Amino acid sequence: LQTMSGNEHDWLALKPQEPSPSQCCGGGCKPCIYDVYEKELAQWERAKAEQDKSLLMEKKEQGNNSELNPDTFTAFSISSVEQLTEDTYQYRFELPGNSSLCLSLGQHIVLRGAVNGLEVQRAYTPISPGNAEGYFEVLIKCYEAGLMSQYIRTWKKGDMVFWRGPFGGFPYRPNKHGELLMLASGTGLAPMLPILQSITDDEEDETFVTLVCCFPTFDKIYLKPLLQDLARYWNIRIFYVLSQETSLEKLPWSYQENTYTGRLNEGLMKTIINSCRRRPFVLICGSSAFNEDMSRYLKAAGIEEDSCFVF
Repeated sequence: LQTMSGNEHDWLALKPQEPSPSQCCGGGCKPCIYDVYEKELAQWERAKAEQDKSLLMEKKEQGNNSELNPDTFTAFSISSVEQLTEDTYQYRFELPGNSSLCLSLGQHIVLRGAVNGLEVQRAYTPISPGNAEGYFEVLIKCYEAGLMSQYIRTWKKGDMVFWRGPFGGFPYRPNKHGELLMLASGTGLAPMLPILQSITDDEEDETFVTLVCCFPTFDKIYLKPLLQDLARYWNIRIFYVLSQETSLEKLPWSYQENTYTGRLNEGLMKTIINSCRRRPFVLICGSSAFNEDMSRYLKAAGIEEDSCFVF
């Protein structure tokens, strides 16, 4: 059958698969997984019309390089896995030589996974500096029933994982805003870290930052050493809001004065905004429910939509 280049069955086997809704990360990527499918389908239709399979080859070659690309997935090797809490992990991926992902601040990349024969895609923001050489790091929370989480839980050092990107990002410029107020819930901390690190690395950048990290309990706060280091800078303050803690007495004394118990509500939001040194520009990242709540509280505190950016 292989010799019959016009074989219908042969061509059907080469036809690109239309993505399922679970493969779209919903992040407004350009190109989206559907754009890539349309492009591959057009390529397949042209090849079939001309009965020339070599026209399908350029796609294969492109995926073999080791550079991140928005159109095709590229494999990267896991160099370390670190468990941060019972359900959150930090993964480090190797980059060839001393190359860098060259991400702009807050940009995300899209992961492709396969579970029970179903392809799934999700967006994650690397927490390593955009110019980190030879590696990049991603913070991932695994959910009990999550499809992608089932796949991620199988990862171990040396495994190859497929990513494409980058997409999105926050157009940050040093000293553009007097103060940034960052509202992060759980892994919503990820896009904030490269921005914080770029501010602390730049001696000319005098932007004030107030970072508000929302976690259920003190034990579930991740990257404590990194956050403690950042909080030592003159222009950075970090507050913790712990929704399931009832008392601060059990916390280390160094956390007591900048930690609140209960949820981040409208009253606490007003207190935090009033304590800002300048009128803040607000960055928000968390679940859709968290993002909606924060937007509502900010509006009540007099912060307009054009002074907010939601990741």
